[in-house]
Amino acid sequence: MRGFLQTACAALLLSSGTAASAQAGLRVDRVVMLMRHGVRPPTKAPPMPAGTAADPWPSWPVEPGYLTPHGADALRRIAAYDRAGFVRDRLLPATGCGAVRIVADSDQRTIATATVWAAALAPGCSVDIAHRPQDVADPLFSPIGERTVPFDADKGRAAVLTAAGPGGIAAEERRLRPILGRLDAILCGSAKTACGVTAEPSALAPAKSDAKPKLSGALDRASTVAQILLLEYADGKPMRDVGWGRATAADIARASELHSVEFRLLARPRYVAARNVSGLGAMIGQAIADPAPKAAAVMMISGHDTNVASLGGLLDLHWQVPGLAADDPSPGGAILFERLVDDQGRRYVRAVYRSQTLDQIRALTPLGTSAQPYRRVMPIATCTAMGVQGLCTLAAFDALLTERLTLSE
Repeated sequence: MRGFLQTACAALLLSSGTAASAQAGLRVDRVVMLMRHGVRPPTKAPPMPAGTAADPWPSWPVEPGYLTPHGADALRRIAAYDRAGFVRDRLLPATGCGAVRIVADSDQRTIATATVWAAALAPGCSVDIAHRPQDVADPLFSPIGERTVPFDADKGRAAVLTAAGPGGIAAEERRLRPILGRLDAILCGSAKTACGVTAEPSALAPAKSDAKPKLSGALDRASTVAQILLLEYADGKPMRDVGWGRATAADIARASELHSVEFRLLARPRYVAARNVSGLGAMIGQAIADPAPKAAAVMMISGHDTNVASLGGLLDLHWQVPGLAADDPSPGGAILFERLVDDQGRRYVRAVYRSQTLDQIRALTPLGTSAQPYRRVMPIATCTAMGVQGLCTLAAFDALLTERLTLSE
C-alpha cells in the first residue's frame, strides 16, 4: 500500500503541480524560466510583400516589433499570477523583494517584457535586468546567426528533412492545404488573382554557410501571416480589424499550426536546437544546479519564440495553449524548470509550460481562482524519479542537458 501511495503521489506530481508536490513531500525551492516576449506588431512595415493582401494592413500603436501597451498589460497579469505562486512556494517573500535574476535579449520587446514583468513581480523593488544595449546583437540568443557556435548547414538541412518525413516539405504543404486555402481567402477577400501566399510551392531554401535552415514558398509566407493574425487578435483589436474582418478565432487557432510546423521543422530538430540554445541551455543548467545559498530563487530569461521552440525540441517537451496549435510558443508563455527538494534534501527537476490562453491575453483577463492560466507539467525525456517516468533527479537533469547540448554530433 505504501508503494502504491508513493507512486500515486508521484504521478500527481507530474499532472497537478504545486499541490501535488506537497502531497509527495516535495517543495519548490528554485525556478528558472525562459519566456517569450509579449504581444508585438509585425517586425517590419509593411509586414508582407506587396500583393500578399488585397487590403491595407491594420495600424499599430508602436513601432514594428515593439511591445504594445496591450501586450504590457497582459504581461502584468501573468506576472501577478507568477508572483502569487512564487510567494505561495516561499520563493519570494510576501513583502519585500527577494532574490530575482533577469536576463533579456537586446530587442526592445524583450527588454520591455523583462521590465514590465519585473515591476509587476516585485512591486517597488529595483530588479537588475542584464542585457546588451538595445539592437546590439546578443549571441546568447542567436548563436548560429552570430556565428558563435560551429554549425554545418548541410547537417542542419538534413535534420530538417528528417523531421519532415519521407514525403518532405511538399507533403507538409499538401497536408496543410485546407488551412493555406483558408488563409488565402482571408488575405484576398473578393480578389481572385495576384493575392495570397500559395502561388509559390513550399521548399527548403538552399543551405547557406553558417546560417539556420529556412523555408521558402507557401509555408514560409503562410507561417508569417498566421502569426500576424494571431498577434492582431491577441492585441485586442476589434474583430473588424483582425484579418480585415474575415478571420475568426477558430481560423486563427487553425492557422497557428502553420507557425508550429515551421518551428517543428526548423527549430526543434536536435542538431539545430542544441546550437540554437547552446548558451541559454548552459545558463539554465547552471542556474538550476547552483548550490550557493544566496543564488536567485527566481530567474527569468526574456527571449523569443524560436528560443522557446528550440529548448522544447532539445528536451522533447510538448504543450498546447488554448487558442494555439500544439507546441506553438505563445506571447508571454514560458518554459519553467522547477527545482524541488524532499525532506532528505534530495533535489529533482520538472518542466512546466505556463501561459495565458489566447483569449485571456486578448481580453486582459485578471488571473486568479476564477480564471486560471494554462499550466502543464511536461515530462522530461529519459528521466525517471520517484517511480515516475519524466521526472528528473537534479543529477539526471544536469547530465541530460549536458549531453543534449554537446555540439560534437
